[in-house]
Amino acid sequence: MVKAAYIHIPFCEHICHYCDFNKVFLKNQPVDDYIESLLMEMELATQRTLPDRLETIYIGGGTPTALTAKQLQTLFEGMAQIFPLEQVKEFTVEVNPDSSELDKLNVMKNAGVNRLSIGVQTFEQDLLKGIGRTHSRKSVEESIERSRKVGFKNISIDLMFGLPHQKPDHFEQTLKEAIALNVDHISAYSLKVEEKTVFYNQLRKGKLSLPPEDDEVKMYNLLRTKLAKAGFTHYEISNFAKPGFESKHNLVYWNNEEYYGFGAGAHGYVQGVRNQNYGPVPKYIQAIKKYELPYLHEHNVTVVERIEEAMFMGLRKRKGISIEQFKKSYHCNPEELYQHQIDKLIERGLLEKKQGWIRLTNEGLLLGNEVFEQFIAVLEEGHIV
Repeated sequence: MVKAAYIHIPFCEHICHYCDFNKVFLKNQPVDDYIESLLMEMELATQRTLPDRLETIYIGGGTPTALTAKQLQTLFEGMAQIFPLEQVKEFTVEVNPDSSELDKLNVMKNAGVNRLSIGVQTFEQDLLKGIGRTHSRKSVEESIERSRKVGFKNISIDLMFGLPHQKPDHFEQTLKEAIALNVDHISAYSLKVEEKTVFYNQLRKGKLSLPPEDDEVKMYNLLRTKLAKAGFTHYEISNFAKPGFESKHNLVYWNNEEYYGFGAGAHGYVQGVRNQNYGPVPKYIQAIKKYELPYLHEHNVTVVERIEEAMFMGLRKRKGISIEQFKKSYHCNPEELYQHQIDKLIERGLLEKKQGWIRLTNEGLLLGNEVFEQFIAVLEEGHIV
């Protein structure tokens, strides 16, 4: 059942040093043709597989607000012809503080967007410059103030820690300022240096000074304790929400449910098949002009792969995995399939079982990837009924 859609806008007015998402500089790009192609892809995909009822939409990037108000209007009007947007429960758009002009916010609000995700990362101006961001603390405050005035009542911000030259006291100050903004949701991710990024090139040349692991652990512990005191629920490894403001769209991923992926480089998961679109914008547009879905490749997800994904995605949630729900969804008992792995991780203090749930311990949160690896390449196809 497809109840969610991710829409990718790959255009950026500048490229951040840590970003490995599919993106291109905005200047001289065929933005209008891209929007037309996006809408055509939505039509082609829904002709192939009708959504049951679209409940969440997430427009990310890149930088969605790099589009003009008129281009955003064209996109939303086209989407309304394909999807009943009035039925969507959560409609999120990623916003750059530097491009959150009032006319764009009004277009989004009038189209039914009801949640904004604002890229902040840090409030330290030197750190912002060091990671390639161009906004300021003031522009973040102004962006949130404008959004509230337009009527947005669900605002999330993204933060990062483990940045070059960042210290725990820097991050503690960023958390203090983030809490003072009175937002509804905070996502906070540890920096991962990925290939094809500015930081990766700097690291290879020995020019990237990252904090020691102990400092990164201190920052994560500060994140958890400070946000808990401020009334946020820690509901996923990197996500915190005021009661009732958990991200419904991201829970689709963590619950291993299906979703459309529209746009250059986007990934989708529909009717048991994962697909990835062409990344280069011209190649994406060219495929659409042939009235073809722009798939670089498709993969039929096997039973074992579904179970593996359900384990490591489900364990990202703080409440973990419901054993009974797992049995209903996958017709098998995770305790029996992974008895050795679960017992070993419990013995190490990284997992715990409580009232029919399996979840990460506080120590397990710090070693999540190490835990998830224990559930990969363990089972064999054909041995699961």
